[in-house]
Amino acid sequence: MLISPLRAFALLLCLALTACATPGTPTGRAAAGATGPVILISIDGFRPDYLDRGLTPNLNRLAERGVRAEMRASFPTKTFPNHYSLVTGLRPDRHGLVDNIMRDPDLPDRLFRLGDRTEVADPVWWDEGLPIWVSAERAGHRTGTLFWPGSETAIGGVRPTHWRLFDQSMSAEARVDQVLAWLDVPAAERPAFLALYFDEADTYGHRHGPDSAELEQALVRTDAAIGRLVAGLEARGRLATANLIVVSDHGMAPTSRDRVILVEDLVSASDGEVLSTGPHLTFEPAEGRQAQAEAALLRDHGHMTCWRKGDLPERFEYGRHRRVASLFCLADTGWEILPQAVAAKRPLVGGAHGYDPDDPTMSAVFVAAGPAFRTGVQLPPIDNVDVYPLLARLLALGPAPNQGDLGAVSPGLASR
Repeated sequence: MLISPLRAFALLLCLALTACATPGTPTGRAAAGATGPVILISIDGFRPDYLDRGLTPNLNRLAERGVRAEMRASFPTKTFPNHYSLVTGLRPDRHGLVDNIMRDPDLPDRLFRLGDRTEVADPVWWDEGLPIWVSAERAGHRTGTLFWPGSETAIGGVRPTHWRLFDQSMSAEARVDQVLAWLDVPAAERPAFLALYFDEADTYGHRHGPDSAELEQALVRTDAAIGRLVAGLEARGRLATANLIVVSDHGMAPTSRDRVILVEDLVSASDGEVLSTGPHLTFEPAEGRQAQAEAALLRDHGHMTCWRKGDLPERFEYGRHRRVASLFCLADTGWEILPQAVAAKRPLVGGAHGYDPDDPTMSAVFVAAGPAFRTGVQLPPIDNVDVYPLLARLLALGPAPNQGDLGAVSPGLASR
């Protein structure tokens, strides 16, 4: 994949600043953990404008004493691909988590789904990326990950020191308490890096839409959990040294039962396999049915555009990985491409993500506060792959090859 000259220069500069350290090797900066933990927090489906609704006082206080930015999600704007981009600095087309549902021609009898624990736990799906916790563990630092996608398996043969299987029923308060408990263990096992995941904003955004009272109540609960974390760090004397980075994976757009394109009106089941549906449709033609599938999909459609995988717009940086389906259709924002049986169960009003990352409703949030950051800084928009080199900098690790740009966030750093 081509990298712009500006990003290529930034990568060379980053490598120079870290003395071309190998991934996972501490640089000349202070050792990870010497100044307190780095805590990465994901609020799934949290749009930047949610901060302006007057419902998130704890998050707003972090932004006021730190750094805030809108963040462009990677394409496709889905949960697993973007969470892995945040911790690897690679686009989905590079790290291989190209969708929440996908096939790999090298594994023809298998189907990856984010809810299939057997597949999710197999490192074969994850090993093309190197998440930050693997580099930290290899460098001798302890890490703890609570429900971050990818952290339930041994990537490159390495697991976080502390981790748990995803349990959606675990409350936000209990999740915070688990992270704080990991910080209470003896120093030899205490994590220098922690990752914490909240999903309520995404869940209620899907069910009721981004402008619903139910979504706003979820924002209040999640913000209270952030406040609980801050208070817990302060009670332990760790707040002054902890660096907190709050991100989301994507935004959320309002949908309606009136804005649905039926799969059955587009293509025949005999033409191939439907993989993902919703804001985008991925389709793998059956043997000998490529021409029929292309004739059905690669034509003018209302509220939907389809491409061969190699013809997707260059700005998506997507379509070269072997796991990307042969045909990809993207709905206009707010529309969905659904099988009839699924469409019939859709709420009258709901929400979805997976649309064009340049649509404002797909934007993600970035808030960072702690001793490493300046106070009251509003950065220009950044890309989510820029978070990875920032994490490597904070943990004093030589970054693995990545597509991020530390320069995009460095104006918010206290020491540059």
